[in-house]
Amino acid sequence: MSDKKHLLILYHTQSGNTGQLAQAVYRGACEESESVETRLVRAADGKLEDLLWCDAVLFGTPENFGYMSGMLKDFFDRTYYPAEPYELNRPYGLFISAGNDGTGAVRECDRILLGYPMKKVMEPLIARGEITEEYLASAEEFGQTLACGLGMGVF
Repeated sequence: MSDKKHLLILYHTQSGNTGQLAQAVYRGACEESESVETRLVRAADGKLEDLLWCDAVLFGTPENFGYMSGMLKDFFDRTYYPAEPYELNRPYGLFISAGNDGTGAVRECDRILLGYPMKKVMEPLIARGEITEEYLASAEEFGQTLACGLGMGVF
């Protein structure tokens, strides 16, 4: 039996920008493979079982009209009420690919996640505009940071 912690990276991408960030977050998180098992799941494929499996979650979404993507919202709609009896209380972080400032998507995700309840443990990573090497490096560090904290029992 493994004593590994479980990290879920759940995201939606349409143009590919959030997908690039998700892949980078995953690469960073996988550097902690001795103490943390990481899964990368598209929001459309995500299920309540994924939330029950994990010990922490990183959610990724593009900013659409100052809001999260419809597909991430769909994931929340499909899992919110079924998750209620479990009082998940998982640590989470957000990464956003934004054409604007990303704050609307962050605000609305935070509002929904408060109800699961989950606890925000990291400042959001917001990549504004084009996805650059700097954003990808920040995304790797973002994934590695949560995975390290999870593996060490900080979260």
